[in-house]
Amino acid sequence: MGLHINTGYYILLFNMPIAVLGWFKLGHRFTIMSFATAFLTSAAAVVIPVVNIAHNPLLGALFGGILTGVGIGITMRYGFSTGGFDIIVLVLERITGRTVGSLMFLTNFAIILMSGILFNWENALFTIISIYASTRMVDLIHTRHQKLTALIVTTEAEAVAKAIQAAILRGVTITDSRGGYSGRPNATLMVVLSRYELYALQAAVQQTDQHAFINILNTVDTSGLFMNERQQAEQRKSLQN
Repeated sequence: MGLHINTGYYILLFNMPIAVLGWFKLGHRFTIMSFATAFLTSAAAVVIPVVNIAHNPLLGALFGGILTGVGIGITMRYGFSTGGFDIIVLVLERITGRTVGSLMFLTNFAIILMSGILFNWENALFTIISIYASTRMVDLIHTRHQKLTALIVTTEAEAVAKAIQAAILRGVTITDSRGGYSGRPNATLMVVLSRYELYALQAAVQQTDQHAFINILNTVDTSGLFMNERQQAEQRKSLQN
């Protein structure tokens, strides 16, 4: 439109309606922290001078995307976001269950296509490379969507199962088993959990049975009831009441 306004002001302006969505869908603390991040990003864009250190567009797109992905991934890992489309993506993650990186790529890809039609296809293609690098880094750091299966061999099945359920509020399947070397009876516990819950599970098992053996497997997908963090919080609240 021929308006010469600093990008930082645009960042702040477009974050306003999205912040309202985050307030109602993702919680007050999340929105406040995300808005603070967006405000600091806007201030940095206004105050910090632009210095071109990469004269190769491909190099700039690749490393710019990696650094952006690291920033977004760290904020999401600690329970908030950098604002903007990140909030929309996290809302969509709750609805669809897809990874944050894939949703981020899809939403941004549509915008890049429009910019390619309106402005310049070469720059649009470089931006797609940057977004791909960014979303890969986000999925590497923000691992809440990644599911694991823990197989725990123990002689204190009931105590270990109760400790796990108290720590991470997950269902536990207990199967009778027997040691192939010792010939002694034991039990194998199976638990499906998110990667964020792995440390809590390991701590609960070790505190209950120091001799327990834990085998962690990557889980491709699940069907049926698998509570996310919001559902777990609601379940804990109902149990307390």
